[in-house]
Amino acid sequence: MSLTADSPVHSSSSDEFAAFLDAELDSASDVDEVESGEAEGEEEVEDDGSIDSSRSKKRKIELIEAAVDPQSSVSRGEPAETSGASLALDVCTHPGVMGGMCIRCGQKVEDESGVAFGYIHKNLRLADDEVARLREKDLKNLLRHRKLILVLDLDHTLLNSTRLADISAEESYLKDQREVLPDALRSNLFKLDWIHMMTKLRPFVHTFLKEASSLFEMYIYTMGERPYALEMAHLLDPGGIYFHSRVIAQSDSTRRHQKGLDVVLGQESAVLILDDTEVVWGKHRENLILMDRYHFFTSSCRQFGLKCKSLSEQKSDENEAEGALASVLEVLQRIHRLFFDPERGDNIMERDVRQVLKTVRKEILKGCKIVFTGVIPIQCQPENHYYWKLAEKLGATFSTEVDESVTHVVSMNDKTEKSRQAVREKKFLVHPRWIEAANYLWRKPPEENFPVSS
Repeated sequence: MSLTADSPVHSSSSDEFAAFLDAELDSASDVDEVESGEAEGEEEVEDDGSIDSSRSKKRKIELIEAAVDPQSSVSRGEPAETSGASLALDVCTHPGVMGGMCIRCGQKVEDESGVAFGYIHKNLRLADDEVARLREKDLKNLLRHRKLILVLDLDHTLLNSTRLADISAEESYLKDQREVLPDALRSNLFKLDWIHMMTKLRPFVHTFLKEASSLFEMYIYTMGERPYALEMAHLLDPGGIYFHSRVIAQSDSTRRHQKGLDVVLGQESAVLILDDTEVVWGKHRENLILMDRYHFFTSSCRQFGLKCKSLSEQKSDENEAEGALASVLEVLQRIHRLFFDPERGDNIMERDVRQVLKTVRKEILKGCKIVFTGVIPIQCQPENHYYWKLAEKLGATFSTEVDESVTHVVSMNDKTEKSRQAVREKKFLVHPRWIEAANYLWRKPPEENFPVSS
């Protein structure tokens, strides 16, 4: 559950709240910091993935209560205890503001600069310098425990939801005949009457989250509203062991209709994103792994203009072992291995997961040399066309003529001269969707599944 509190801040206790922010990062990484008094040379205990969730939550709540306690020495007008390392009130840099008051010195602050982190605590806003400090601290902590950050979209990535009123006649069995549904479907299908919705979790999602949590600190980031986001987080993580307070909703974004890593307390060089929509990540596409959309309900197909029966109407579902989440888990595991490869001689703090992602992506169509025919309009510069740029990102090379070195001819019409030549010379003749499938599957798909017709 989120740590967001409903009560406003009545007072400030600077060091306690600063400790809360640090504790938020420490517990979020699922590790305990090594005691400062440890004897030199004593081995650090590795994180085994187990979390005492209730103890972690209790610690955070106690720190929050200390920060907002109206009976604190600051609120009573008594002099606050200070240490030699504390900053004087008149030189406080105001690292964060909550309820209009500095979380360090307790002074009223009207400056609205910085970034709001309402999903951590209501009305919390952190200065840019404080965000940078927390990110640097978090990066060191994560890398020490061989973890990166994974930001997860909800709808069409991990699950599919529909309003109860939008369930079609062919899907009505989901509501009326739940007792006869297969166990695998019934255990991952939820009728949420209090929000008038039905949600279907994507096959393999629980295994995916369990496996990914050992490699990544995970966030949820959705364009949905906060009540919906928290409800979905509870369905995915009923024990509260994966996400804690790291549930970011539409109202937490700093730009309308856009998602951004400015509200994630992690260095961009250590962040990977899973999302089915590229356009919302305008500034962070280099961090993005684009997901094939999960369309279980009919309303989802209609939303994206798909004129086909939904999985629910077909009384079918994705294959767990071969579905999108199983495929992308393998990709994430490989990226993680390459990032933490002990054979690398560079400074781990200077590594960038975006470069690793780019390297792995370029291997997908490595060795493929492509000729386009009937795909790119004459007036368009070929290298600027969507399919050209996508294939290039996947590691393919190109030619304008079908010579001996060409492996694939990509066409939308098997009657063009180059399409005919491809058939004569036994080259692969494939539809452009073959490139898109490679992008989603992270491997070269079977060419025979993408035939070209007239």
